Order: sequence, then structure tokens, then C-alpha cells
Amino acid sequence: MEGELGDGSVRLQIMEQPSEASIYMSTLFEPQRETPPSCDGDDGHPRGGSCPSMYSCHDTYEAPEKKLTLFALRLAILEKAASGLGALGFIWATVVLLGGFAITLEKKDFWFITVILLIEGTRIFSRSHELEWQQQATWSLADAGRSSFRALKSSFRSLRLAFRPFSIDSARIASDVCKTGEPPRGVLGRRRRTWQSADVPLLPYAGWVFLSRNISRVFYWLQLLSASACVSLSLMRLIEQDFGAVRAGDTDKTNRKSALNIFYGLALAEALMFLAEKAFWEYKASHQRLLERVNAECQLGPSGMVSIKRFFYDAYSRCVNGSIFDGLKMDLVAFAEQLLVSSSRDEQLIGARILISFATSRPFADSTLRKIGTSTAVIERLIDMLNWKNANPAEEEIRRSAATIVSKLAGKKQNALRLAGIPGAMESISSLLYTGRSVPRPGEICGAAVHAAAAAEDRASCYDLSAFNLLGLLILKKLAHDHDNGDKMGNARGLLDRIIDFTSMGNNGLRTESQIKAVKRSLQVVKMLASTTGHTGRALRQEISEIVFTVSNIREILRCGEQHMELQKLGIGILTSLAMDDEGRERIGSTGGMIRELLRIFFFRPTTPAPAPAPAPDKEENAVTTEAGEALSMLALESRRNCERILKQTDVVERLVAALDEPALRIDASRILHNLCAYAGSQCYLRLRPVTHGITTVLNAIMVEKSKLLEVSLGLTSQMCKFMSAEEFSGRLYKSGISESDFVINLIRILNKYNHPSVKVPRIRRFVIELAIWMMRADSNKIKLFISSGMEKELRSVSETTSELECFNVFSGSVGLSPHDVSLCSLVDTALLLMGKS
Repeated sequence: MEGELGDGSVRLQIMEQPSEASIYMSTLFEPQRETPPSCDGDDGHPRGGSCPSMYSCHDTYEAPEKKLTLFALRLAILEKAASGLGALGFIWATVVLLGGFAITLEKKDFWFITVILLIEGTRIFSRSHELEWQQQATWSLADAGRSSFRALKSSFRSLRLAFRPFSIDSARIASDVCKTGEPPRGVLGRRRRTWQSADVPLLPYAGWVFLSRNISRVFYWLQLLSASACVSLSLMRLIEQDFGAVRAGDTDKTNRKSALNIFYGLALAEALMFLAEKAFWEYKASHQRLLERVNAECQLGPSGMVSIKRFFYDAYSRCVNGSIFDGLKMDLVAFAEQLLVSSSRDEQLIGARILISFATSRPFADSTLRKIGTSTAVIERLIDMLNWKNANPAEEEIRRSAATIVSKLAGKKQNALRLAGIPGAMESISSLLYTGRSVPRPGEICGAAVHAAAAAEDRASCYDLSAFNLLGLLILKKLAHDHDNGDKMGNARGLLDRIIDFTSMGNNGLRTESQIKAVKRSLQVVKMLASTTGHTGRALRQEISEIVFTVSNIREILRCGEQHMELQKLGIGILTSLAMDDEGRERIGSTGGMIRELLRIFFFRPTTPAPAPAPAPDKEENAVTTEAGEALSMLALESRRNCERILKQTDVVERLVAALDEPALRIDASRILHNLCAYAGSQCYLRLRPVTHGITTVLNAIMVEKSKLLEVSLGLTSQMCKFMSAEEFSGRLYKSGISESDFVINLIRILNKYNHPSVKVPRIRRFVIELAIWMMRADSNKIKLFISSGMEKELRSVSETTSELECFNVFSGSVGLSPHDVSLCSLVDTALLLMGKS
């Protein structure tokens, strides 16, 4: 309600009726407040910053890698305990035994101690380098699927394989060279200029015996043999206790037995601790298959074992070389991010596989995307990877993974803004829309053009371009939800042209699901850009409409038949948005057959041979029909030439009048007729004269209907009256069973009900006043009837509550377009002047 504030200002209330939203969908004829992006239906997951999270914001799943970091911690405790005992035993032997009592030791103990120290020195050396070689062995993806963690450590068969002169892969490569005459593409699909650390032959003329990937296995077995020998020797001496007799007066031999027992005890304890560590290692890794289980929980697939092993070795290395708690700070997502930004293709592929698995997995997607989205370096690397076009399996997989991750990131508003803000991001995304089609320009040398086209086709044949096209369109679609990104997309060179190119149905039509999905996504992107509000939206609509293929491609979609109704609806929605501007309205109207196709869709009703009744249109058909009606209304708005084009169609006015009786068509039919009557011009008077045949329908609607139907009926009646005399209008009221006094009272009741501007029906008060003005001008006797019914009071109330909302024909969001020629205040003044109440 209207009220006065303490400072004397007046508050105006904008009326909204939420119940109307459930009756009719919102259109461009009503203003829309800017709302956060709604949930997107392409992947079934919500998007946008205000939508519910893709999954719960608080993960209810334990990260699987926690089992690995805990395992690494426990192993590190055993390893450090064994190392501490070994160090103590070494100091005891060198300082106390060999250094202090070397001349008093029996020859047997001297050699036992010497052998044990050598053995322990060998084991310590092997242990200090084993982890380095284990990590080196995981740097190559060539090991994936060929050797498991269990095969590396739990059988003598692995040891035998380590000393084979040729590995399985080398034999395969040699065979490929014989067949093709050149080295095959490796895992990375390209010839390397540097060595892979896992493939380095350490000694010349030794073949693959000392291949670096096998050295960790040698060190592993060397440690086991050393520890076993140390246990045997120490235990033997502790059982025998024959350390030599001590004669009276031999003070230098008094503590020899105790000193030797301490040494052999320390050596035994160290070796047993080390064997316990290895037993624990084998139990968890081989028996319980911990790494395989973690790989399965992470859903990394068969190649994921390389990633899991590498992560585990890195965590274990941190625990051993630093604090035992350092490894607990690691997680797979951060680990994958580090690999992704490295310069190694192998590492990038490992990182990409981990991130794509987590980003598309329901339990881990939300936390993973949140973490990736906060790392600018990772986002920049992902964007850079979108430009990779080398036709080799690894780079193709990395690029596809990067595109998928970016598409997931774009579903979050904050991430979408970060993505779009990265310099060159739009150009990188545009590279995903490459189709491989190459058309020679006029004047090109024919041979060179053919060669270039053949090279492009050859490269495209190695790639699944359709998958990248769909991912690129999906990214753009999600970015386009935020109007802030529209300007960046419009400024990206050639991007709009590529998007429009995907709206083409091609020469053979839409044959595959991939083609249909590409057309659908491209139409969705164009529709979002065309519906952008403000100056950005106007510039985008101009750029889109200036592309010569835009309207013609949509025309072909409209002609494709009703088997692609969703595509038709999207195409018509684009036309409606483009028609908000005068230039776009003219381009659409002047495109041959466009008006006819829209009318065909608007009037379309499926029919069946008699006597079977025609099936009722479903929701999808009604939605397409509504879109077509709105597009026609927009094309006729303030466009005399488009009105003429519509009226040239056969019996169009009669069919529109008949549509006033169909619930699904009546609103849009009323709008089309209203605009035709308002903007066609006097030269179309005779063509429009049959519009009066529908006056009974709209008069009845004014008396009983509400909401949008009431608004459009009032507007159409005010235009129909131009083709009628006062006597004819009164006669139609009488035939409709409506008295003039009841009709006038109802008009005043409408003004009273909508005593403030309404968002849902912004023109309803204007249409009431226009109709009242015509009635008073056509028949002066009606003036007294309006005065006696209280029209003056309602008009003055309208005068005090007018707003900008009631000054425009259409709206782009909350921005008004196409202002009315006569303001509402002027109409009120005119009505009051006719009543003599100015």
C-alpha cells in the first residue's frame, strides 16, 4: 500500500502476484529481475553460485589416500627404528669392539663382526638408494599394466624377469620396427629427444640387464639377503657364547663377553626390525593388496596403479627423509596438481588422470573442484592444455581431461569468473571448436590448398573432434549463464562465428546423437548470449544477427520437422531475442520463408485421419507454439514491414481470430493481433477488418479472466475498436450478454485491483485507460457513466502511482526497450480532460 514517510516522501509499492507464475511462463513482455543462474540440465547437476552444491558441501567420504599415508607413516617408524639400532650397533662395533678391543678379540669374533658390518653397510647402502630407484621406476607410464606392486616385491619370478636380456616391450618395439621401418609411437605418441629414467642402460654392452627400472628390485633382494645373513650370524654367536676364556689378571678381557653380546643383540634387533618392516610391507601390499584397493576406491582404473604407487613412494620418502608426519600432509588432489603443472608429459598425464577421476566422481567432485578452483596456476595450465592439438594418444587424453575439468569448473559461478578472466581463456576454449574442415580461399594455389586440406583432414582423423567440440560448447554454455562473461565471449576473435557454425544442420541433416547434441548446445549458447541484458546484450545481439548464417541456419532448423522440437524451441527463442532490436527484427523478417515457418509452427496441431480424434498437444508442443507466438509478436512490434509480411500470408487474420478460442494460443494470438492493428498502418485496414469477428471472445475474457489473459484482451479490444463504430461496439456488448454499465464498472474494478504497477501485467492499466478514452470519444453519453461509476478517483490514483515499469513494450531483464509513444500520465490527463475534470 501507499504510505507517507516521516520526511514527506511517498513510497510506491510494485504489486506482484506469485500465483500467476504457475499459470503462464514469463516472457520478454514482462520485466525480469536479475537472478542467479539456475540449475542446468545438461549433466543433471546444478550449477551457479546460488544453486545447491553439486554434492554435499561437507564430504561424508574418507579420502582413500589416507590409508596410504598412514601406511607410509607406520613403515617410516619401523624404518627409522631399524636405522637407529643399526647406527647404534655400528658405533658400538667401531668404537667399543674394533676400536677398543681389536687385539683382545678372538679371530672368529673379529671376522664375524667384520662380515656383519660389511653386510649391514651393504644393506644400508641398498636401503638408502632403493626408494630413489622405486620412484624412478614410477616415472614412466610404460610400466602401467605390465608389473604390479606385488610382482615387484613378492616373488622370485620378478627377480628373474629383471635379468632377462630383453623385456617384453623391447621385443614388441623391435617387431614394430621390422614391420614399419621406423620406431612406433610410444605412450606419448612422439619420438623422444631425451632418455626416460626408467629405460636407461646403466652399463655398456650389458643389454637390458642393468636397466634402471630393474635396479630397485636388485636392491630389494640384496637387503633381504643382508638382513637374513645378519640374523643368522648374530643368532649363531649369541647361542654359541664361545668368546674365549678369560684368565686371571686379563683386565682387558673382563667386559669382552658383555660387549660382544650387546653388539650381536643390536645387530639381531636391527635385522629383525627391518624384516618386520618388510613383512608388514608385504602383508599390506601383497596380501591385503592395499594399493589395489585404494586405486579401486579412487576409481582411477587400470592405469591408476602408476599414480597410486608414485603417490605412495613420495609420501613414504617424505616420512623417511623428514619428519614421520610429513607424509600425512599429502593428498592426491594436491599431488595431481603438482604433476599437472610440471614440464613432463608423463607427469602431466598422471596428474590429469587423477584430477579427471576425482572431478567426475560423486563422492569427491565437490571438494576436488573447490580445491582446483582456488589455484590460479592449475587453472592457467588447464586453459593452456586446451590448445594442444598434437595427434598422439597422451596429449589427446590430457587435453580431453583438461576440457572436462574446465567444464566442471565452469559450473560454479566463482570459478567461471576466474576462468573467463584469464588472458586468452576464450581463445583457448575456442580451439576446442575446431572441426577440421578446410575450404580453400579464392586465388589460392590449387596444389597447396589441396595439400593443406589433406593435412588438416589427416590430423582430424586422428582425433575425436566431436568430443572436443561438445566439451567446448558445454564450457561456453556454462560460462554464458553469467552475463559478465558475455562481453568476453563476444570480443574473442572468431568465437561467435564458430558457435554459429555448429547451428548448421549440414547437407545430410542431423544423423547422429553427437550432431544433435552439438546443435542443441550451440543454440543454447547463442540464446544465452542473445538474451544478455544491458549494453553488452545489445552489442552481442548485433554481432550475432550480423553473422549471415545465423538466421538462415535457424530457418533450416524450423524446417526440420517436429522430430526436433527442442531445437526448434531454442532457435525460435534466439529469434525472439534478436527481434528486440530494430536491425535484428528487419533481418529476420526479410529472410525468405521465416515468417511463414513461424506461423506454421504457431498454428501447428497434429491431426489423424477421421474418425479418430486429433491427439491433444503435449507440453513440448505447447512450449514450441508459445515461443513461435512470442517471436511473431516481437517481429510485428513497431515494424510496419513485418506486419505487412505477416498479413500477406493466406487467411492469417482469420486463423489468428480463431486461435483466440484455443487456450494454448489465445495469449500470443491476442498479442500478434494487437501489434498488427497498432503498427501495420492504414494501408492494411481492409486486411485487418476481420479482426472484429473475435470481439465477443475478448469481451467475455475481460469480464471473467485475470492476469496476462486479461491484460492482452484489454489491449486487443482497445485496438479492435479502431475498426468499429460506437453503435457496433454497443451491439457486440449486447450480443455478448454484457451491459454497458457492467462493462464500465468492470474496467474501474480492474483499475482498483491493480492500484499499483504490476510486474506480471505492466500494461494492464494503460490498456484500460486507452479503452475508456475510445469509449468516451466514440460516444459522449459514456462520459457520464464513467463519472458516476467513480472513474475520476481511480484515474487520479493511477496518476499518483505511475512508474517507468509502465512505459515500455518489452524488457531485457529489468531494462525497458521500445518505449510507448504516449506516456501513461498523458493518457490519464486525456481521460480526465474528456470527463471535464482536468
